[in-house]
Amino acid sequence: MEKFELKYGCNPNQKPAQIYMRDGSQLPIEILCGRPGYINFLDAFNSWQLVKELKEALGLPAVTSFKHVSPTSAAVGIPLPDKLKKACFVDDIAGLDESPLACAYARARGTDRMCSFGDWVALSDVCDEVTAKLVQREVSDGIIAPGYTEKALEILKTKRKGNYNIVKIDPNYVPEEIERKQVFGITFQQGRNNFKIDEALLSNLVTANKVLPEEAKRDLIISLITLKYTQSNSVCFAYDGQAIGVGAGQQSRIHCTRLAGSKADTWFLRQYDKVLNLPFREDLSRPNRDNVIDGYINQNEEDVCAEGNWQKYFTSRPEPLTQEEKQAYLATISGVSLGSDAFFPFSDNIERAHRSGVSYIAEPGGSIRDDLVIACADSYNMVMAFTGMRLFHH
Repeated sequence: MEKFELKYGCNPNQKPAQIYMRDGSQLPIEILCGRPGYINFLDAFNSWQLVKELKEALGLPAVTSFKHVSPTSAAVGIPLPDKLKKACFVDDIAGLDESPLACAYARARGTDRMCSFGDWVALSDVCDEVTAKLVQREVSDGIIAPGYTEKALEILKTKRKGNYNIVKIDPNYVPEEIERKQVFGITFQQGRNNFKIDEALLSNLVTANKVLPEEAKRDLIISLITLKYTQSNSVCFAYDGQAIGVGAGQQSRIHCTRLAGSKADTWFLRQYDKVLNLPFREDLSRPNRDNVIDGYINQNEEDVCAEGNWQKYFTSRPEPLTQEEKQAYLATISGVSLGSDAFFPFSDNIERAHRSGVSYIAEPGGSIRDDLVIACADSYNMVMAFTGMRLFHH
């Protein structure tokens, strides 16, 4: 297939639209089901790069959930603790622990379930039956992987009345070194960002505390590779083999940190006993459960515990989650890793990171206030590495 005609571009009025290889060669993909759109393919090709790079860097199966050209999360295939299984709604899946790829998917899709609603999924490895069963029951636009077992493909083809977008990509495809795009009729050209992110990038430890455990190195690598494919400005919190809070596309770095930190806090609070044991009605759908849990934790648009509201969601009225309870629980959290795609210009980012249990940081360095940022990290006994490499993505 040399080109693929699309229904339209980013919006229905943007026609004609297509994807094709500039040199006339074959596209490195097969469309096994559905008809992906313009934004679907943007998500597919960006997300595939992320999981391919994670697998190469850490040697573990990797999965990411993408929405609007940024990851909601990314994770590697590590077994889930029981509370996390319950928080991710996968505690009923037989054989989950025997499939590292399914574990990676459960983590990535379960991190920020509201943002992952209608996502695009990328798998680093051939999709197996257990992973396909997990994907089958979530609201999702499509999936890209280097292959699918016969049973997995059969399961995925039942989604969306047989119209689920399933893409197979050639894992050996290597793009041109130069990439181009047009804006306002003007062509932009640059070298591809082939910068390798690995443990060597974390060697310049600038804080007094220089003890960086292997698990923290893994999580910082996950954070940095996730940032490489996240719309800038961006900050990423990571813990236990997965990105747990991504703050993408903010003009101010502190807003990135606040956004990512609040998502990380919500991820931890989803595993709080009071949240895990909410008495949901059996007829409440999974997406509605996600919205209610978020409302219960963050007290957003609706008080889900209020009279007249709780009856729509619960079999009995739950006790509200107080601010004091949340703060006390979050104060027990530590060992979180944080990556930033550019330097922290002020120490306020470190202060906010500390509130979400951050112990390890990787950022490029290079600010005129680096000394203040380092001093703030030292005040909390954090370990911080200056990578010397910016990771902007636009």
